[in-house]
Amino acid sequence: MDFQPIERPPDAFQQSVTADQVVAMSLRAFGPHVQVRAGVELGNGSYNNTYRVDLTGDLDANVTEGVDAHPPQDRSVILRVAPEPARQFRTEREFLRNEVASIPLLSPIAALMPRLLAADFSHAVVNRDYVFQSLLDGVPAPQGLAAYPRASWAAFFRSLGAITRTVHDVRGEGFGPVNGPAFATWAEALAARLADLAADLDDLGLDATDVRQVAEVAGRHLGVLNRIREPRLLHGDLWTVNVMVAPDAPEPTICGVFDCDRTSWGDPEADWSILLAGRRPGTERDAFWDAYGPLANSGEARLRRLIYRASHLGAARLERHRLGNAVGVAESYDELREILALLTD
Repeated sequence: MDFQPIERPPDAFQQSVTADQVVAMSLRAFGPHVQVRAGVELGNGSYNNTYRVDLTGDLDANVTEGVDAHPPQDRSVILRVAPEPARQFRTEREFLRNEVASIPLLSPIAALMPRLLAADFSHAVVNRDYVFQSLLDGVPAPQGLAAYPRASWAAFFRSLGAITRTVHDVRGEGFGPVNGPAFATWAEALAARLADLAADLDDLGLDATDVRQVAEVAGRHLGVLNRIREPRLLHGDLWTVNVMVAPDAPEPTICGVFDCDRTSWGDPEADWSILLAGRRPGTERDAFWDAYGPLANSGEARLRRLIYRASHLGAARLERHRLGNAVGVAESYDELREILALLTD
C-alpha cells in the first residue's frame, strides 16, 4: 500500500491514522475481498483527517451501489476520520455523527453531496469516529474559481445563495445541533453555544471574558432572540472551501457540496454563509442575495446579527489558536471589542 500521510508536529491538533488502520477500516467497511492500493491524506480542512483511498477487488455491493464512477476493480473513495474524543472541543463534539444524522434533512441538495458508504462510531478499529464517502467530481472552488475571470464569479455566488436558501427552507422542531442536544427556544440554544465557547476558551488558557459579556447581552434580549420561533436548517460551513465546481463549464458552476458536519437548527441569519456573504459589499458576493433574498433590516434583526457575528468570532478564535495563528487570536479580541461596543451602545 502506498500511504502518504501529512507530516505534522507531535503537538498538532490533527494527527494521522496509520496505514494499518486505513486498511483495517477499509476491510471493515467494504468486506474482506477488497485491497487498499493507496491512501493519500488531503490537506483541506483543519478538523477531521481526510484521505483519498484507492481500492481494488470485490467490494460489497450493499455499500457501493450507485457509486459507479470507476470500474468495479478500481475505485477511489473518501475516508474522513474525526479527532479522538478527548481532543474535541465542546462546540465541535461528534461532528461526523452530526453529519450522518443530517443526511436525510439535506435531501433537497442530495444530488450535490457525496454518498455515505459506511460509518463506524464503535471505536473498535481506532478510537475515533470515521466515515467513508463517495468521491465527488469537480475541482475545489478556491482553485476552480481562479481559472475564471473575476467578472464571471457572480454566477458562482448566485448559485451559492440559491443552495443556501434551499437548505434554510428545511424546517425542524427544536433548536440546536441536528444530533442534539435540542432546545425549546432559540435563546436557550444560543446561550448553550456561547457557554460552550467560553468553556473551550478557558480550557485553552485563553481569556473568555468578552464571550461571556456577549452571553450577558443575549440574556438581556431574550424576547428579541425568541422572535425566531421556527427552527430552520443551517449548514454551518457552506462557503467556497466546502464546494466543488465543474472544471470545464463556461462559467463557475457548483457541482458538489461537502463537509456538512456543522449542521444545526436555528435562525437562518445565524448561518456562516450569511456572515461571509455580507462581507465585501460591492463585489461579486452581492450576487448571493439575488438568489437568497434580502435580510430583515429591523433594529431587532440587526441586533441578532451582531450577536451571531460575535459567536462566530469566538469560534474563529478557537480555530485560529488550533492553527497556531497568534496574530489572528489577538485580532479576534479587537474585533469582538468593537462588536460589544455596538451591542452596549
